[in-house]
Amino acid sequence: MKKPVLALLLALLPALSIGCAGPRSSGPATPEQAAVMVCVYKFVGAFNVGNTAQATAACMNEMSIIDEFPPYEWHGPGALSTWLADYATDAKQRGLSDGIVVVGTPRHIDVSADRAYVVAPAEYAFLLQGKPVQETDSTFLFTLQKTAAGWRITGWAWAKS
Repeated sequence: MKKPVLALLLALLPALSIGCAGPRSSGPATPEQAAVMVCVYKFVGAFNVGNTAQATAACMNEMSIIDEFPPYEWHGPGALSTWLADYATDAKQRGLSDGIVVVGTPRHIDVSADRAYVVAPAEYAFLLQGKPVQETDSTFLFTLQKTAAGWRITGWAWAKS
């Protein structure tokens, strides 16, 4: 069941406003900005396929998260694990399934030494009690730190319109 629904959601994504509105920047201009975005896209891709191990590997253990469902904020050690559990609980209670996030061309990618800040348009498509829903014109903000193992997410915030 999940594969046909996923295919439907992926088919709907080109019609979302990311493709219509156009980017405000041309995306990563430097190799370091590109490396930052690789980490962001790995995290989002892992979320989309339900790979919590890969999503967790893209993040620092101690981080901050702001999102649109209660309790709205998670921080500290294990914040991502707690968010994942709360997301699953919220999704089950509301009848939400098959969530897919698409991150558009970043509006800002600021890199200063071992820290980075990314602001990008985003879309979220999912099924709500079996019916397709699209959150369009949202914003996904990330903060990252460069470690010996590469860039890792230290925090993120989701803002829907």
